[in-house]
Amino acid sequence: MDMPTYDIAISGAGPAGSALALALARKSPRPERIALIGRRFAASRGPAAEKAGMAIDPRTLALNHGSRILLEQLAAWPAASADIRTVHVSQAGRLGRSLIRHDELGVPRLGSVVGYDDLLYSLHAALLDSGVSLIEATPTQTLAAGQVEFDLGSSCLRSALAVQSDGIRPQGIERRYRQSAVLATVRALRPRQAWAFERFTRNGPLAILPHPHGDELYGVVWCCPPAEAERIRSLDDTDFARALYAMFGSRLGHFQPLGERHVFPLSMHAGPSLINARCVAVGNAAQTLHPVAGQGLNLGLRDVAQLAQALSPWLARPESDPAGLLAQFARQRRPDRWLTAGITDFLPRVFATGNPLVEHAGGLALLALDMLPPLRDPLARHLLQGLRT
Repeated sequence: MDMPTYDIAISGAGPAGSALALALARKSPRPERIALIGRRFAASRGPAAEKAGMAIDPRTLALNHGSRILLEQLAAWPAASADIRTVHVSQAGRLGRSLIRHDELGVPRLGSVVGYDDLLYSLHAALLDSGVSLIEATPTQTLAAGQVEFDLGSSCLRSALAVQSDGIRPQGIERRYRQSAVLATVRALRPRQAWAFERFTRNGPLAILPHPHGDELYGVVWCCPPAEAERIRSLDDTDFARALYAMFGSRLGHFQPLGERHVFPLSMHAGPSLINARCVAVGNAAQTLHPVAGQGLNLGLRDVAQLAQALSPWLARPESDPAGLLAQFARQRRPDRWLTAGITDFLPRVFATGNPLVEHAGGLALLALDMLPPLRDPLARHLLQGLRT
């Protein structure tokens, strides 16, 4: 039996890989020659089977304005979402705070918060109507004779191009933050509609985000040293609510914890976008970031949009050599990738030094950002849409 051959095979059916498959399908005259290889496809089993078969992922995702536009264009925006129209940035124990408002930047919202499971389900549902070939497997790949071969375990396939989007950490630059993130969901006594909060502390940043499943609900991302994260996770609900109130303050009133809390270790990894002449990496396979400012998936979706645009002419003539287009894609992505990685690497470290002089300087910086729009707006616009090249 002949080995199936595709134009492009994408390894990894998470949000970035699924969005890329949808974007490429819209530009390809033969979308069935795009293969998306993943361990599971939520929508192919239906939502009830999905929820019965495994625990719901605890993560929520903050998607910026540019990411929402892309997902809406792909008909993959989830049914439930919570708008962010104001972001409040502060530092625990020091003066200075900054507000970023949607109307100052001329957009209907700064971003939106969605559930990870909800987003993945909507992406997979859109894929069922896209014509893309969906293959459930965990592949390994090799480069051979100008093509990429995938070993799927019980079968194999070939493709002219390969995209890594499997979330395996890239090899290259690495930083261990000696922090873990505690993820939780809480109900606030005095909710503020469409407000998100980023509070820098000596132990790490604390984010409180509007939740897509209730106006009074918030998702908590509390970054701190691993031992402290485990202690916080193990607190009973009353003690957790008290600790969160003590760290965050009274802006939302008292909190009522809901559901389980989860802990994830934090690190930064960044590698090349161009793996070889026939393979590129996008999303977490190209870079994994600290969650401060919620830039990880937003950066990955910018990878997706630019790669789909770069490959548009090649999809019409897949027998041609794509090397020049892939090299151009890697060059064009480099400034945005490194600037975003630099910002998300710098912020959690500089505010957690414990040095009073640095903390006071950070407070003055927040005050300056709040008072001087020419300083604030470039940073806000980068977080809103990335660096455009």
